[in-house]
Amino acid sequence: MDNALLIHRLHFAFTITFHYLFPQLTMGLAPLIVILKTLAMRRKQQIYNLAARYWARIFGINFVIGVVTGIPMEFQFGTNWARFSAFAGGVVGQTLAMEAMFAFFLESAFLGLFLYGEKRLSEAAHWWSAVAVFLGSWLSGFFIIATDAWMQHPVGYLPTASGSVQLSSFWALVLNPWAWWQYAHNMGGAAITGSFVMASVGALYLLMRQHAEFGKIFVKVGVTAGVVFSILQLYPTGDAQGRLVTRNQPVTLAAMEALFTGQPGAPLMILGQPDVEERKLDNPLVAPKVLSFLTYRRWEAEVKGLDAFPQDLWPTNIPLLYYSYHIMVGLGTLFIAVMTVSAWLLWRGKLFDARWMLWVLLLSLPFPYIANTAGWMTAELGRQPWLVYGLMRTADGYSKNVSAGNGMFTLIGFMGMYLVLGILFLFLVYREIAYGPELQAERPDQMAG
Repeated sequence: MDNALLIHRLHFAFTITFHYLFPQLTMGLAPLIVILKTLAMRRKQQIYNLAARYWARIFGINFVIGVVTGIPMEFQFGTNWARFSAFAGGVVGQTLAMEAMFAFFLESAFLGLFLYGEKRLSEAAHWWSAVAVFLGSWLSGFFIIATDAWMQHPVGYLPTASGSVQLSSFWALVLNPWAWWQYAHNMGGAAITGSFVMASVGALYLLMRQHAEFGKIFVKVGVTAGVVFSILQLYPTGDAQGRLVTRNQPVTLAAMEALFTGQPGAPLMILGQPDVEERKLDNPLVAPKVLSFLTYRRWEAEVKGLDAFPQDLWPTNIPLLYYSYHIMVGLGTLFIAVMTVSAWLLWRGKLFDARWMLWVLLLSLPFPYIANTAGWMTAELGRQPWLVYGLMRTADGYSKNVSAGNGMFTLIGFMGMYLVLGILFLFLVYREIAYGPELQAERPDQMAG
C-alpha cells in the first residue's frame, strides 16, 4: 500500500473514531431525556425535571466536543480525499449539506432553548424543545448514514463525461434500503450507549449511597431502554443488515467470517484466528450450518467463500475485519445478557440492592463505545478495497499531492489537540457526576436560567 494512502486512511480513521465517541452518546441520551421530561409532566414530580436537567448538561458537554471534532472531517474531504470529493461530491454533498443546514441547526437551536429556557418556557414548550433536540440529533444521524450507505450501495446516480457521478434521484438516495437498515442498526447502538451510561452512573450513585433517588431513576430508565435496544440490535436490525451484506457484498461476508472456502451448510465462526496465507481458520469453534441459516434461512444453503472471488476484490485487512466483527457481535450478545438479568432483577424489585449487579452495570460503561467502534470498523473495512463500492477504489480517492510526511504532520497535531480535548471532556463530565443532580437548581452557573 502507498505510504501516503496509508497515512490518509489512518488520519481519517483517527479523527472519525475519536469524533464518534461523542455523537453516539448525544444521540443515545436524547430519547432518554425526552422520557425523563415526559415522566415529569405525567407524574408532576420535580425530581424528573432535575434528572433531565442533569443529563442535559452532560449532553451539552458531549455536543460541544462533538462539534469541535466533527468540523475538521468536513475539511478532510478536500485536504486528504480530494479525488473522492471530485468524483462523488455531486451525490454525497447533498446529504452532508442537509445534515449541516437542517439537522445540526435544529438540534443546536433547541438545545439552547432546553438548557437556558426552562424558566422562560411553559412546561409543554420545554418538553417540545427536548423533542426537537431528539429529532435534530437523530435526523443528523440519518443524513450521515445516508452518505455512508451510498458509498456502501450506490443508487440514484449517473456518470458524467468528466468521469465523476451526479445525483439523478434524491429520493433514491434517501430511500436507499441500505441506509434505512444501517440507520436503524446505528441508532440502536447509540441508544445502547446512552442506556448503559445512564444505568452506570445510576449504579455508581447507588453503590456510593449518594443521590440514591436519582440513582434509582437512572438505573430504571437505563435498564428498561437498554434491554429493548439490545434485543432490537440483534433482531431485526442486525439480522437485516447482515442479509444486505450477503446479497450485495458477499465477499465481505466471507471475510467477516473468515470463510475461505464456500460450502453448503456453512458454519458460523464463533472463535478462531484467521490465517490468510494458509487460507484457514486456526483453532476454530464453530456452530455447524448456522451461517447458512442466518443468511439464507436454509440450513443447507451454499454460502460463497473467499475462493469464489478474485483476490484483488478481497477486503485488504481480513484479520482486522474478522476481529472487529466478532468483537461487535460478542459484545452485543453480552449487552443482551447484562440488560436481561438487570431487567429481571428490576422487575422483582431486587436490582437496587443487588450490589454485584450494580457493579456489573458500572463496569460495563466503556463496552458500548468499543462495540460501536468495532461496528463501524466492520462496515468500513468490509467495503475495502472500494471507497464507493464497485465504482471507485480507495487507492484512487485520496489527495495525490499531499505527501505522507504532510499527512503524518497533521495527524500528530490532531492527536495532540484531541488529547487535550479528551482530558477536558473527562474533567467536565467528572465534575458533573461528582456534583450530582440533587442540587442542580441551586447552582450559581445553572444553565436553566
